[in-house]
Amino acid sequence: MAKRKKSDGVNEKVAARRAARKAAQAANAAGAAGEGVRRTFAGLPGEADWVAMREVVPAATATARTTSAHGSRDVVVASLIPGMLPAMHRTDGVIMVALQTASTSADPSRDVAAALLEILDTEPGTSLDHFELPGPGPRLQDVLDTEFPFEVTVHAGFDFVVPDGVEPEPELAAALEEFAQLTVPTVKVPGVEAAYWCRMGAREFLRWSRTEDEELLLDALARLHAKRESGLDEDARFIGAFRSSGLVVPVWELARGTEAEELDDVLGPYQERLLAALAVDEPLTADERRARAGIVSRQVTLR
Repeated sequence: MAKRKKSDGVNEKVAARRAARKAAQAANAAGAAGEGVRRTFAGLPGEADWVAMREVVPAATATARTTSAHGSRDVVVASLIPGMLPAMHRTDGVIMVALQTASTSADPSRDVAAALLEILDTEPGTSLDHFELPGPGPRLQDVLDTEFPFEVTVHAGFDFVVPDGVEPEPELAAALEEFAQLTVPTVKVPGVEAAYWCRMGAREFLRWSRTEDEELLLDALARLHAKRESGLDEDARFIGAFRSSGLVVPVWELARGTEAEELDDVLGPYQERLLAALAVDEPLTADERRARAGIVSRQVTLR
C-alpha cells in the first residue's frame, strides 16, 4: 500500500470523494470489473492511444480528468513511471498513474482505476510503491470524464515525473538518465490517430494501433497482403502485428532513415485502401486465407 503521511483531520472534500467511491464500488461489486474484459479501454476517448501507451510507447503522457463524483481532478496518465510505480502524487500536487506496471490483472482498466482512487487521497510526495491487484470495483470508465479529450505527448525520457523548476536529487537524476538511455526513440505521427514511429538500432518502424474489430482488421490486412498492397508504399513493408486489449497493432518496417514527419503523406492513401478492404464482406479467397494464416502465425499477443 502507499506510504502516507499522517493528517490532523479528514478534509470534507476527501470524505465526500471516499463516500462516492464506496458507493461506486458497491454498485460494481456484482461483477462488471473483472475477468475476460477483451477491450479493456473501450469507452474511453483515445482507446487506441491507451493501448499503444500500455504496450509500445515507452515514455508518453496524456491528461485525463476524473468525474465530478471524484473531484473533477486532472490526472497525468503516463506510459511508465520509473520504478514501475502504479501511481504517484508529485510534490507539486500533480496526480500521476502508470499504464505499464509490474503486475496486472485480466482487466487493466480496473487496475489503473484502483491505483488512481488510492493515490487521490494521499498527500503530495506520496507514491504507491506496493500495490495489490484489486477485486471487483470501479473501472476507468466509471472514474474518468469520458468527454475530456485524451491527447498524447511523447517524451524522450522520464523527466516529466519531476515538477517543473525542481532539480532532482542526484540519485533520482541518475535513475532517470538510465531509464532514458534504455528508451526506444518514439514519435507520434502528426495528423494520424495512434500511429507511432520508432527507431530500433539502425531500423525504423511504424506501429499503428487500430480500433476496428480484430478479426475484420486481420481479414482486411490479408486482402491487401494477397494483392501485395499491405506495405505503406513500395519501401515500407508490412511485417506483422501485435494484439493487446482487444485491438490489433499492425507493424511496418520503413525504408532506412525514414523520419516520422515523412509518413503523413503515406498514411492517408493507405488508410483509404485499408478502409476499402474493411468494407468488403465477401468470404476470403484461397490466396487471402493463406495470407491471413501467415499474418496470424507471426502475430504477437501482448498482455
